[in-house]
Amino acid sequence: MNAPASPVATRPTVNPSQLIELLTAYVPAQLPVLITGSPGIGKSDIVEQVAHATEHDLLISHPVVEDPTDSKGLPFPSKDGMTAAHLPFGDLERAVNSDKPLIWFLDDLGQASPAVQAAKMQLLLARRVGTHALPPHVTFVAATNRRTDNAGVTGILDPVISRFATVVELQPSVNDWTEWAVRNDVPVELIAFLRFRPDLLSVPKRGRDIENSPSPRSWGFVGKTMPVVARGLELLSYSGTVGGAAAAEFMSFLGIYRQLPSPDSILLNPDTAPIPENTSALYAVTAALAAYSNEGNFDRVLTYTDRIISGGGREFGALLVRDALRRTATLANTDAFVRAQGGEIGKIIQGN
Repeated sequence: MNAPASPVATRPTVNPSQLIELLTAYVPAQLPVLITGSPGIGKSDIVEQVAHATEHDLLISHPVVEDPTDSKGLPFPSKDGMTAAHLPFGDLERAVNSDKPLIWFLDDLGQASPAVQAAKMQLLLARRVGTHALPPHVTFVAATNRRTDNAGVTGILDPVISRFATVVELQPSVNDWTEWAVRNDVPVELIAFLRFRPDLLSVPKRGRDIENSPSPRSWGFVGKTMPVVARGLELLSYSGTVGGAAAAEFMSFLGIYRQLPSPDSILLNPDTAPIPENTSALYAVTAALAAYSNEGNFDRVLTYTDRIISGGGREFGALLVRDALRRTATLANTDAFVRAQGGEIGKIIQGN
């Protein structure tokens, strides 16, 4: 008789929206959370966003460069020299003496030495070090890469893991990334490309060579460099940011994007302007029109959008209108949008 298979331990996975929702519930309740995931997928940014949303101050510590005394305080002798007390300093002193709600974020915890991790245990569970107690309004959140990420992680001590109320693994989502990108004025052609190739948003690095790989963070750097890099240097620049294969695909997409008609030419005749049949070109056109939309031309944008939807491009119509509204919320008050609410555009916005 075969022995039963051993259960495989798995961490629950969350996308960025779910992690924000979870932290927004846990942090005000002073419940510590440990977030795992590959490098560059937005763990730190999400914690910062939650701190702002929950009106907490944010204290960021990097245990990988700490000594155990950072978590215990320095021993200081009394005047008679017969006793000593540990005096907090640095981040510990700030947390102990804080008087407002505070997220104490332990970033890259898995890269810290076992001695430093062990020094954190008393803070995480007993919430005190020596005679110094943490105020109740201090909440711990920690993040770490995984051992498979080639990020110098050897693991986290089991007693440290057990101090967290929950452990979750963050997985990037192209929908969450593009929502962030629209709000932060990332070039529309990059947004369109990653919608077309969502599998390239985050690609695990397999080797140990000194090179970058695609991640939400590295694509964010591409967005920042696009306005300043000369066309003759684009492939070289982007290859150094996301790797040669992803950069080559992005350059091919840019070639298509740059040959498309301009938003101006489309909106001059929205009733007759051609609608691309190629999927990548459709992503490019809808992203460009969303960025170009304003209160003066939104009626023509919606006319063209209706034609896209009627031709079977319901998903593209939804992306166009939603991106336009994210960029310029006042478009929802235009007569054209109010009228469109009763038709197919209204249905796709409502998710029907």
